Amino acid sequence: RSTEMMKQQVRERFENMVAILKQDEQAVLDSLELDLRQTRTRLDQVLKKWKQHQDQVTKSISSTQSALSKSSTAEEDGKKKPDASEKQIRLNEERFEKLLKTLSSISRNLRAQLQRKTLLLSSPVVIDRQTCHSQITVTCEGRGMSFSGSGRSAPENPLQFDRVCCALGSSPLAAGQSYWEVDVRCCSTWAVGVAYTSLQRKGRDKGAKLGRNRNSWCVELRDSNLSAWHNDRHVSCQGVGQTALGKVGVWVRYDKGQVIFYDADNMVVLQKFSAAMTPVFDRAHHQFTEPLYPAIRF
Repeated sequence: RSTEMMKQQVRERFENMVAILKQDEQAVLDSLELDLRQTRTRLDQVLKKWKQHQDQVTKSISSTQSALSKSSTAEEDGKKKPDASEKQIRLNEERFEKLLKTLSSISRNLRAQLQRKTLLLSSPVVIDRQTCHSQITVTCEGRGMSFSGSGRSAPENPLQFDRVCCALGSSPLAAGQSYWEVDVRCCSTWAVGVAYTSLQRKGRDKGAKLGRNRNSWCVELRDSNLSAWHNDRHVSCQGVGQTALGKVGVWVRYDKGQVIFYDADNMVVLQKFSAAMTPVFDRAHHQFTEPLYPAIRF
């Protein structure tokens, strides 16, 4: 009897603990949702204010140009030396134009960061250690990895890349959409993309390399040149600036058959793979035929 009472007491305590944890979980989720709504509201307000400033500056420039046009009258030789006030007006006009460009740039950056914040609500990518080449070391939480000169000793795994220094994510993408970012500042040569699980894992031929087959899509930096690859064909990436990329954003819209690569710092599109692909690539993919996995190669 006493044993039954002890069991009942333990059961009740665990049930209370579970109830408290659920309440805490719901409180955290509600807090995150509230923070997201507040952040979106603040960003919308900032964008609205910057747009109002931009409109005011535009009107000021238009008014200044109109005043300049009316004040220019011909004298004797048809020309008039501008007085000090007109010089000041022209000087202000140049300042207005610079201010307008600055405000436009700030507005674009705010919109890019708002888009990025919304996309980053997707689930984080965790590296599948079973797929990692022996010279890849994965962090404890599985969110980061590094290249080491010497390979680790481990039993051979059929899922592991044995010759190509590559790794895949642990969770497949088979519906909906997902977005993640990869920090690529650590190395001068890399490839970031997605692949089917049927991507070859053994050997160094094209079947095992990202973008060199029908089973993978990627953007690749090699010899300081950034290009997009699929089915062993490539194009130079668009929207690449003078500075090196810091982060690559990958947006998969599985149901639409789209993979879009971004410069995550400003959300400029680097390359878009979709059903309306250019003739450079072998054929258009109207839909994906297998689940996709995030893929990274050193």
